[in-house]
Amino acid sequence: MAPEQSAWMRIVAENPSHSRWYIERFREMATRGDDLDGEARLVDAMAPRGARILDAGCGPGRVGARLHQLGHAVTGVDVDPALITAAEEDHPGPRWLVGDLASLDVRDEGGERALFDLIICAGNVMTFLAPSTRGAVLAGFADHVAEGGRAVIGFGAGRGYPFDEFRSDAAAAGLGEQVLLSGWDLSPYTEDGDFVVAVLGGR
Repeated sequence: MAPEQSAWMRIVAENPSHSRWYIERFREMATRGDDLDGEARLVDAMAPRGARILDAGCGPGRVGARLHQLGHAVTGVDVDPALITAAEEDHPGPRWLVGDLASLDVRDEGGERALFDLIICAGNVMTFLAPSTRGAVLAGFADHVAEGGRAVIGFGAGRGYPFDEFRSDAAAAGLGEQVLLSGWDLSPYTEDGDFVVAVLGGR
């Protein structure tokens, strides 16, 4: 049975122009010179040179593109074909794939399951998932983390996914908590904060 449709794709179904608005929003921010690299800076600091990185819920590619520029081997996956098309247009180089994180199954050139040194899931992606798929998404991350690798997941409070519930789901999926932050700038985590960045180790 197919996984429950994500909140993002429900929004797109109700408003077909939503994806285009999102794409243009980040293009305009890039044109203005806004700092869009906070997540990539943190991940790059954690990664060996030339690391294999999965940008999970990559959108139009801003995080994965920067990591590619820094010399990493990047694969980006997003459920929205319009966002993947924009990533291909604006940021050639990484491997951009249309796929549902709830049934994540990235394969390498030999057909084997791809394993990554780091998985980055930014941009409130976790809060756009259908609640019934959250555990499957986190388990999929665990299945794609190489030995010694990590998953880095960040999202905001007040979006229907309490932090304690997320932490419990991550543990159940086999992702061990290593570091908790309240922002991509390394701000310390607080229980009543409005954001979480979790660095999780694989199985």
